[in-house]
Amino acid sequence: MKILVVDDHVLIRDALRSVLKEVKGDAVVLEASDSRQAMALVAEHAELGLILLDLNLPDRDGFSLLAELRERYPAISVVVLSGQQDRSSVVKALDLGALGYIPKSGQREVMLSALQLVFAGGIYIPPEILAREAQPLPGSGGAPPAGDRPQVSPSDLGLTERQLDVLALMMQGKSNKAICRVLDLAEPTVKNHVTAILKALNVTNRTEAVIAVRELGWELPTAKP
Repeated sequence: MKILVVDDHVLIRDALRSVLKEVKGDAVVLEASDSRQAMALVAEHAELGLILLDLNLPDRDGFSLLAELRERYPAISVVVLSGQQDRSSVVKALDLGALGYIPKSGQREVMLSALQLVFAGGIYIPPEILAREAQPLPGSGGAPPAGDRPQVSPSDLGLTERQLDVLALMMQGKSNKAICRVLDLAEPTVKNHVTAILKALNVTNRTEAVIAVRELGWELPTAKP
């Protein structure tokens, strides 16, 4: 597996190389210090499996680069590594297609667990984002503290088995087209399922859906065609 680390700080790149070798011992780690070098390496190594992207690059806005990477190279997973820890930055990165958001201030163990989750097909979201005040679910009468919230199951919200399959793939960062291929469904059907899922969870976008499912503690089944 080839992994590209995009960060203008040599010490950060060295630290990430060490962590990546611990998670994926056979990984080939490439490095870029700016967006120009990054795009050149991506074009040269089409078989890249993962990009770790810093948002604060010297020659370009990281969000812009993330959007271009997801548009031009949808098969390559991108995880953001940033010193910005505000909720809006996290949500924006995930909305643009990032499969995780790892704060630079996190300890080595946090980075290890985050990368392990990504390699296992999950989406890493900083715990402080998950700990935010939740949106009220239908019939819950508001948003009580986490420890006082009633346990809500997918069936309580009226989600079907097929919608849970779609939701499981959404949790992996799959696009609607990718979900169509995995489940052998027409795109309008997938869109209808996504709309129903968002409505059931009382959220407005896929990122909020991922966060809501994490808060609810659901273990979703493996999606089957």
